Amino acid sequence: MQYLSYNERKQRGTFDFPIEIYCVNERHPQYVMAFHWHMEYEIIRVRQGEFLMTLDDQQFTAKAGDVIFISSGTLHAGTPSDCIYDCIVFDMGMLLKRDHACQSLLQRIIDRDIWINQILPTDDLPLMNAISSLFSALESKKQGYQLLVQGCLYQFLGIAIQNGYFSSAPLKNRRNYKKVSQLKRALTLIEENYTSPLTLEQLSSVAGMSPKYFCRFFQEMTHHTPIEYLNIYRIEHACYQLITTDRSVTEIAFSCGFNDLSYFIKTFKRYKGITPKRYLTSSTGALPPEEKGL
Repeated sequence: MQYLSYNERKQRGTFDFPIEIYCVNERHPQYVMAFHWHMEYEIIRVRQGEFLMTLDDQQFTAKAGDVIFISSGTLHAGTPSDCIYDCIVFDMGMLLKRDHACQSLLQRIIDRDIWINQILPTDDLPLMNAISSLFSALESKKQGYQLLVQGCLYQFLGIAIQNGYFSSAPLKNRRNYKKVSQLKRALTLIEENYTSPLTLEQLSSVAGMSPKYFCRFFQEMTHHTPIEYLNIYRIEHACYQLITTDRSVTEIAFSCGFNDLSYFIKTFKRYKGITPKRYLTSSTGALPPEEKGL
């Protein structure tokens, strides 16, 4: 799943029901999940294959059946391998109602006094059943599904807290907070300027580091060099445009920050294994509504 903005600021679902489900497989133009963050919460369910996940500065491999919970503001990315996965992104505030009995606990989650564990135990059957019912209700969207969705979210959070699947460490006291903040500044610079030439000096400066130290830091956090990651980000944008627009390969190359068509094709093939034209012809064409605009 390739996100077009590191810091996403988009409406999920509807104004009065801010929750959305995304179903992703290898034919999806946003299959690879680039580094990004958003103020909503997210639940990822791996249905097939493996998913190499990075959450802030932690990395692990999620496998079929695994469920990952991502708190508000967490920097995250994922590299799928023969993978099918689903994501639910929602605003926790939708569960808050005035004088509601659950308000105190929910507010503690929103205020980051309670951090739901990122990796959830798959052997907790009531927890997994609540999550499965949540995904099923959002996928079907049958009459009354909103009631089922909210009920499943309450059940999921209740079981997680009751069984101790959380910690009490606030974000500001986490040891990686400064590192993640520095990386976010560099990623934001890439997002806002990827169509133009970007230098290592510019990226290191915005992170408040020397170029030499920044290279080590960036590779430690993302497992790519800064320039390599910039090219990957540009190629992911190109993939999205190839499938969702009628622009020519040349137009897309220049709009994604490449000033040489042959270098664009060479770079595209390095990361995708095929040329841009082959990538386009191998796509399945129109996307179903739930797979657009992640």
